Amino acid sequence: MLEIDKKLSRYDKAYLRLATSWAMLSYCQRKKVGAIIVKDSVIISDGYNGTPAGFDNSCENDIGETHWYVLHAEANAILKVAKSTNNCHGATLYLTHSPCKDCSKLVLQAGIKRVVFIESYKDISGISFLENAGIEVTQIKNIDDV
Repeated sequence: MLEIDKKLSRYDKAYLRLATSWAMLSYCQRKKVGAIIVKDSVIISDGYNGTPAGFDNSCENDIGETHWYVLHAEANAILKVAKSTNNCHGATLYLTHSPCKDCSKLVLQAGIKRVVFIESYKDISGISFLENAGIEVTQIKNIDDV
């Protein structure tokens, strides 16, 4: 492995560990997902799955089904950038779980060029969509070794 690849892998794993820590902020019971957006070696946004601002933090109903209005971690992170003076053009998105098909459209439209994740989402059509759009998608299952 080239020295530059080793350094990238080391940083990828560090950012994925941050996304994992960020996921712990989620109030969702079924699945906690975290996201970090990095551009030019700077973290420009973060997010976790949860309800919109002003809503009760309960993500699931009484029988454990997720409310339709719960936002995914990557959507929250992208929307946070949209409210700032920054943009995602050429950025890398780090996720605990691969993006769903709906969030993949947001990733593409936001200008993100690379997605790195730990676990695959139940529906992997989002990954295929991103790869077909020319976005680099990488799964790193073991983030503990550096």
